[in-house]
Amino acid sequence: MNENKKITRAAGVIGIATLASRILGLVRDIVIARFFGAGTVSDAFFVAFRIPNLLRRLFAEGTLSMAFVPVFTDYMAKGGKKEAFKMAGATVRMLSLILVVITLIGITIAPGLIRVIAPGFTGAQFTLTVTLTRIMFPYIIFICLVALCMGILNVLGHFAAPALAPVFLNLSIITGALLLAPHMRQPVYGLAAGVLIGGVIQLALQLPFLAQKGFFLKNNAGIWHPGIAKVGRLMGPAVFGAAVYQINILVGTMLASLLPKGSISYLYYADRLVQFPLGLFAISTSVAVLPSLARQATAGDKQGLSDTFTFSMDFILFITTPAMFGLILLREPIVALLFHGGAFDANSTRQTAYALLFYGVGLWAFSSVRIVVSFFYAIQDTVTPVKTATISIIANIVLGIALMGPLGHGGLALATSLASMLNFFLLAIELHSRIRGLKWKKIIESAARSVICSIAMGAFLFWLIKSHHVSGQGPFFVQALQLASAIFGGVLVYGVSAFIFHKKALFSVFSTFKRT
Repeated sequence: MNENKKITRAAGVIGIATLASRILGLVRDIVIARFFGAGTVSDAFFVAFRIPNLLRRLFAEGTLSMAFVPVFTDYMAKGGKKEAFKMAGATVRMLSLILVVITLIGITIAPGLIRVIAPGFTGAQFTLTVTLTRIMFPYIIFICLVALCMGILNVLGHFAAPALAPVFLNLSIITGALLLAPHMRQPVYGLAAGVLIGGVIQLALQLPFLAQKGFFLKNNAGIWHPGIAKVGRLMGPAVFGAAVYQINILVGTMLASLLPKGSISYLYYADRLVQFPLGLFAISTSVAVLPSLARQATAGDKQGLSDTFTFSMDFILFITTPAMFGLILLREPIVALLFHGGAFDANSTRQTAYALLFYGVGLWAFSSVRIVVSFFYAIQDTVTPVKTATISIIANIVLGIALMGPLGHGGLALATSLASMLNFFLLAIELHSRIRGLKWKKIIESAARSVICSIAMGAFLFWLIKSHHVSGQGPFFVQALQLASAIFGGVLVYGVSAFIFHKKALFSVFSTFKRT
């Protein structure tokens, strides 16, 4: 099986598992919105959850997996499974020790963290946020170990269990909201408890599959292995490079705490809707492509690297471009259907849709950055992503401060999108100067075809909205039927347009689901 087929099959498996996770994630957010709305308490929870979530991106999926996979692959190729497992076992031990220390420090300095992350919080809201932070901080231990297990399993050809792990986190949070929260002195504590329990379950899920592959956490490896130093060298500077999107979101949270109450929640709910296609397609593809790129880099296969990169970029832009158009045009009906009701009122719906407009503009950039960063990690270059990420973060801060005045929380979302676009272009320029032979002309032509097809789809959706076939109003069933019909019609128009203008990319998508 060639690398493109491996990627499409792996991306398909991850995509299906991620689809289940994202659907449950939406259910989770719907439950939170209905019970807690968009206000003081929800803002406190989202800020508190942002800290372990950011650390998850920094020390787990964003860097740990990407830094670990090339080194683990290298040991597999040169030293065999036994040596690779020895290196992985030592990494588990060292990582566990580091995570415990980080967690203890985090719990201790939680008040200081909240003063930095949410400078606008005072009084009871500040106290509540600190307590929630301390409850959820140990989550970082479990999720980072899950990320390490994901790297091991992915190199060994298993993608399903790591991709399914978030399903159990979402189920745990939903359970916390429905069953634990009503019995708590402060109901939002039930959500925090759900996060912590979900982390334990996620890690437990990986263990049987690791054992099936012959890897046991209780092996004879010590706490140190030379491979750890290699992972550390890749991971150290990559903390900012791979997690730039989350850092930019955190900057938005900090600035949003200075805006009217509810602004943090509006940004959170809008971000969750953007995360649906981002996780389903971009993250799953980047996870699937990394082992292939690492193998080709280890073998010195420059042509293979070029072909795999081109294929991945074509694939991701073909999927995310229409998703971007759809999110922007159908933003209000989507938010109304999913979140409106209970404590989530009409104003919350409008304000969340407003944020979604500006986040949606950057979906293509959020997705493309994931692929380009994977390429740099595969060739064991983490310095370049750090440089571009640093510039992007600075740009996000400057743009956020400049735009939050005239555009409110929408300006913070737009700043995040513009900063990610800048990050992508800087990475692409550097990649072009470093690696000759990449088929940029083909990628641009393919992207242009995707835009043309998306414009046709967008014209159809715009007509539906203007003719009031999709309104975001009325009974839930009517809204659901209208939105489902619009999405189905949009996909159909895009598919027909792609058949005319972009057959190769369309058949690649079909082959993904066929092989899965």
